[in-house]
Amino acid sequence: MSMLPSCKKCGSVYTYEDREMFVCPECSHEWTISIAVASDEDNFIIKDANGHQLNDGDSITVIKDLKVKGTSSVVKVGTKVNAIRLVGGDHDIDCKIESIGAMKLKSAFVKKA
Repeated sequence: MSMLPSCKKCGSVYTYEDREMFVCPECSHEWTISIAVASDEDNFIIKDANGHQLNDGDSITVIKDLKVKGTSSVVKVGTKVNAIRLVGGDHDIDCKIESIGAMKLKSAFVKKA
């Protein structure tokens, strides 16, 4: 039996895995598996859609068309992004995309280039 992480919101140990997400049955908090693997409190290991570890400064490629909230812009499949910065939270990648500007992306929608 593998050790699942406890809930980040309420601390419950009864979390379960549902496809690409972890779910807490007590508070209904959901979070992606890519940010769940932690080596210690402040240092998360973030993985891309293929399971490769991402680091600050890496180059990534978008694997799905992503709508930009609040605009009619779309980040197209195959868009390459250089010099990413990893942060905690639901959208765990900070980056700057040419012609769009600064954005936050989920690691589940990118692959390491």
